[in-house]
Amino acid sequence: MPGLAVAALAAVAAWLVHLAVPALPLLTAAVAIGIVVGQVPAAQRWLDGQLAPGLRTASRSLLRAGIVLLGLKLSLVDIADLGWVTIATTVAVVVLTFVGTIGLGRALGLPGHQPLLVASGFAICGASAIGAMGSTVRARPEDQAVPVALVTLCGTLAIAVLPALWHPLGLSNAQFGHWVGAGVHDVGQVVATAQIGGPVALAIAVVVKLTRVLMLAPMVAVTAAVERRRHVAADGPRPAIVPLFIVGFLVAVLLATFLPLPEVVLSSADTLQTALLAMALFALGASIRFADLAATGWRALVVGLTSWALVATLAYGAVLLG
Repeated sequence: MPGLAVAALAAVAAWLVHLAVPALPLLTAAVAIGIVVGQVPAAQRWLDGQLAPGLRTASRSLLRAGIVLLGLKLSLVDIADLGWVTIATTVAVVVLTFVGTIGLGRALGLPGHQPLLVASGFAICGASAIGAMGSTVRARPEDQAVPVALVTLCGTLAIAVLPALWHPLGLSNAQFGHWVGAGVHDVGQVVATAQIGGPVALAIAVVVKLTRVLMLAPMVAVTAAVERRRHVAADGPRPAIVPLFIVGFLVAVLLATFLPLPEVVLSSADTLQTALLAMALFALGASIRFADLAATGWRALVVGLTSWALVATLAYGAVLLG
């Protein structure tokens, strides 16, 4: 499929951008490239035509495969080492941000599944969570485009804003890492932000962030159950009780926890996972049209910025409690 080839080239381009600007995470660069390409009128004809089947495959199948491989980064032992207070407050941050964002999105009248998708992106793990949740509820591409744009914008801003607030808030290196892990959306953005605080901050940030990533499984499963019940009531086709890629994600987590996988396997899986997600996120970014963003007016931006402020504030509270 030509669309897959274009997505692969875009992933390489994102990697080159990341090499040139290390502070910009590779996956964020992939989304940004997709957004830019999606605004070019000449490119839009190709994106919506000959390239569309391959890009759909990238944004769905490759995204799911990347999420499965993401599970190999999680060890339940590392998460348990955080302690029950940190785990409990991290879960609370995810749930409260999720519920609060959905409520605000619905109150402001965001269309379709956008409230759910914005909430997933800001509460759990950025554009990957949006794609996973969108796949579960069979959201339209235009419903996913606005949330992806918002979470990319706010996550990129976080790379600059959180370090600027680090010392004024009186946080230690470890506390800064905890705050970043609990409050920044995408894993790559977490790494880019936390590395400023040194190795201790980075290590804590990654484990806390991956604890949030682990929440993807139950959140998607609950959403799938709700969707299944809704479709039963409507006498329509029912989605799976638990999406297959979420089962794969959990299996990968268990493998990483209980099976001593060789470093070469983990390294190769990490490279493949990054490549798959870069292709998928380029495809999602390429589906964004600024006209769609303009159609929602100020509402989507207000929801996104408020959700960003909410998760950062709750994460700061979690740090103080921890």
